Amino acid sequence: MSTTSFPDGFLWGGATAANQIEGGYDQGGKGLSVQDVMPRGIFGPRTAAPTPDNLKLEAIDFYHRYADDIALFAEMGFGVYRFSIAWSRIFPNGDDTEPNEEGLAFYDRVLDELEKHGIEPLVTISHYETPLHLAETYDGWTDRRLIGFYERYARTLFERYGARVKYWLTFNEINSLLHAPFMSGGINTPKDELGEQALYQAMHHELVASARATRIAREVAPNAQIGCMVLSMPVYPLSPSPADALEVLQFDHSNLVYGDVHTRGEYPGYFLRTLREKGIELEITDEDREDLTNTVDFVSFSYYMSVAATADPAKKVTGEGNIMGGVPNPTLEASEWGWQIDPIGLRLVINQFWDRWQKPLFVVENGLGAKDQLVEVDGVKTVLDDYRIAYLNDHLVQVGEAIEDGATVLGYTSWGCIDVVSASSAQLSKRYGFIYVDRNDDGTGSLERYKKKSFDWYAEVIRTNGASLTR
Repeated sequence: MSTTSFPDGFLWGGATAANQIEGGYDQGGKGLSVQDVMPRGIFGPRTAAPTPDNLKLEAIDFYHRYADDIALFAEMGFGVYRFSIAWSRIFPNGDDTEPNEEGLAFYDRVLDELEKHGIEPLVTISHYETPLHLAETYDGWTDRRLIGFYERYARTLFERYGARVKYWLTFNEINSLLHAPFMSGGINTPKDELGEQALYQAMHHELVASARATRIAREVAPNAQIGCMVLSMPVYPLSPSPADALEVLQFDHSNLVYGDVHTRGEYPGYFLRTLREKGIELEITDEDREDLTNTVDFVSFSYYMSVAATADPAKKVTGEGNIMGGVPNPTLEASEWGWQIDPIGLRLVINQFWDRWQKPLFVVENGLGAKDQLVEVDGVKTVLDDYRIAYLNDHLVQVGEAIEDGATVLGYTSWGCIDVVSASSAQLSKRYGFIYVDRNDDGTGSLERYKKKSFDWYAEVIRTNGASLTR
């Protein structure tokens, strides 16, 4: 049995994103988002309009089945549920002057169900679903005007739900912008034609928008806690060479700058050097600088894998499925999608973030994507996903170790607590959930829900506040 204890009040739950679960892409007054023209995931070509092969158009039909799904989360004992609000469900074009009441009312109903079951909502304001109109008309976050559109959207959410939602995240994995500009930032210019000046300016616009939302939340919903959300990826030197260690430092800096700005309120010196050496001069106004001083209350992050780094050009082979670059670590095994499995890396990144920022942390994404097989056991359909149980157990033990190390961790929300359409591959066969959804990559299936073996396992972890975890 584990000797690691989790603090009283630790928030256990799960996480999803609107574009990966809701469906109803053209219902309730919703406009199109960038996801509606991304049928092949992160790096697949976009389409001119929604196509029938895009599984996200129906996803798992949470739009109509949210009450039943939330009841299943409650059965597991969730204390928190992280979900995102679809920007184009509230402002169909993104630059509308008035919000769509049907969209607002939908999330009122979702919050009603969560309150009924005593589940704390953790809301992501923008999770990879920029309204398509903003991408096509303004080239997404390359245009400064998006700060104002986002500000109006965020204010609308805080005024409507501020008394009901304690925890907010401004952008999902904001540091993915440089690697996936269309999905992360609604930037319509093809990546191979996009200059670094425009890309870094878009990054600045998002950081200013995030800080403005933080300020507005404190005005409108003073009891709320506002967090940023970054994609974490610890990196190890491939060899003991000092040159490899320097490569690690530079890789780290490229990711840590986002958290540095969110927690410290200004750009760090190493980033300003990067801009100088690239010949980039950002347009930063005095108002921008003042806005950035609105720092976050906590830092949330996703964790799926670690990577290695090397200065040796001959060894720079990018790992499959890794949007952030890096080199595969020869000491680690990988998932079916090439994501290297490293539970200790989660302890390392929690310690790194806590030591660096001294802000409460929240693990809001972690999980194993796998090809589950639905079977029948004693007349009941289920999935015997012992591999997922082992993965989550080992990662949660390391969260507990990091807490013992002295880090303040608010909670843990397992990614894709119910099967979702994968963001990276746009497949349903890449499953993460404790709940199996009967839908296939070709779009067939009943959409019925079945509890996997991990469902009861996670319920016991929550019931015992982590005491049931094994080393």
